[in-house]
Amino acid sequence: MSPAETPWWSPDRHADRRPLLLARNRIQAALRDRLAGEGFTEVDVAALQVSPGNEAHLHGFATEAVGNDGTGRRMYLHTSPEFAMKKLLAAGERRIATFAHVWRNRERGVLHEPEFTMLEWYRAGEGYEVLMADCAAMLRLAAEAAGATLLRFRDATCDPFAEPERLSVAEAFARHAGIDLLASVDAEGRPDLTRLAPQVAAAGIAVREGDSWSDLVSRVLVAKVEPHLGHGRATILDRYPAAEAALARRAPDDRRVAERFELYACGVELANGFGELTDPTEQRARFEAEMDEKARVYGERYPLDEDFLAALAAMPEASGIALGFDRLVMLATAAPRISDVMWVPAG
Repeated sequence: MSPAETPWWSPDRHADRRPLLLARNRIQAALRDRLAGEGFTEVDVAALQVSPGNEAHLHGFATEAVGNDGTGRRMYLHTSPEFAMKKLLAAGERRIATFAHVWRNRERGVLHEPEFTMLEWYRAGEGYEVLMADCAAMLRLAAEAAGATLLRFRDATCDPFAEPERLSVAEAFARHAGIDLLASVDAEGRPDLTRLAPQVAAAGIAVREGDSWSDLVSRVLVAKVEPHLGHGRATILDRYPAAEAALARRAPDDRRVAERFELYACGVELANGFGELTDPTEQRARFEAEMDEKARVYGERYPLDEDFLAALAAMPEASGIALGFDRLVMLATAAPRISDVMWVPAG
């Protein structure tokens, strides 16, 4: 039986994994200490929600909550603690963070588990560039806690002590795929498939009947862009097209793009940060568009969290970010797969 087929609870396999798990604990303690030193309050939010989230390609776990009278209603395990955290910002919290277990269906592999730990934190009244500095500091802390000089994934390495590269999505598409992405959106950020499809085909990527503009953007990212990110030093992939940033506010200098960035190391996505959208009317419209796309692709849609939309009206300007904690530990310990750094992987 190969090591990957041996149960995680086998004493021999656990002995091999235990140094990685102890490193995980040290990394978590180091990140907690930094957040506390920055004045963050650690919060613990309920995982059971009326909506798992409203992004087209995220899939929730559904369950039934049965009341005292025996009446049931459908609820979901959250795909992110975001809605609950933003309600706390509306309630008056200013700097909050959580290590939350989250659940995402249809996700399992070297970099994915259906249940994993997300570190999410918010800064009220602060711009999203501050989150980029947070990410750089956390890469350093994770490496130090693990006793590593480099982050590693397979043959890729990344220096966690080097200043991250900051690159816009449009720049990345031009550099790695020869595509002028912003030529395919209008001044308000509305996408035009007919302007993108020929460029994607010219880059050698398949364009299929029924593809949406978003489908092609995702395909280019996966095939041409992401493999080049975070090598040698971390990459901050910034200024996503507004159509690809359902929860972020638009950039003040260009309505075609939004205040959204992702952090990459060793070609692996680690974090997703935003200058948060606080307009409930625009947020509702974006969620409905996302659910229309989900219905088109997967034949299902999730309810909107009306309580969340109501809370947005009272939420202060803020920036927020979600970091895949298990992935960070995996890179800091050079573990071959994400389940190796989880004390108890999902069955």
